[in-house]
Amino acid sequence: MANAKLDRDGVLVTCPSCGKTNRLRYVSLASATQCGSCHTRLSPPAEPLEVPDPATFDALVTSSALPVVVDFWAPWCGPCRVMAPELEKVANGAKGEWLVVKVDTDAVPELGERFRIRSIPTLAIFKGGREIHRSAGARSAADIRTLVNTALTTVHPS
Repeated sequence: MANAKLDRDGVLVTCPSCGKTNRLRYVSLASATQCGSCHTRLSPPAEPLEVPDPATFDALVTSSALPVVVDFWAPWCGPCRVMAPELEKVANGAKGEWLVVKVDTDAVPELGERFRIRSIPTLAIFKGGREIHRSAGARSAADIRTLVNTALTTVHPS
């Protein structure tokens, strides 16, 4: 989770060519974006991103052009740590399809409380500013991908 980070206006990414930081606005994550300095094409993140605060989370889920897969977790949770590399695989494979983010329920307890997270890890899928699906428990990368694809295509198609 070191190459990109979230803020209230978008995803901050480093250009692979010139090293400059660029902001990919949430509303344009599904569109082609270029570095403001060297014009190299920039891709949406291929890694889970940490949500730093409730305001950033709200901005993300309400304005993201891509569906958002949220992992509610905590550092002390064994199943969460087991699922972390699986979530990394999914984020890498889903680049441009959806955005994967992580909410540390110890660091940002307001979000855990707001969404009544009672068991971790819990995956929640947001589309168009609304939660469309939720599932608790550790999962493999294949299970996560199936869960998300099913939620997005059969429950709430585009």
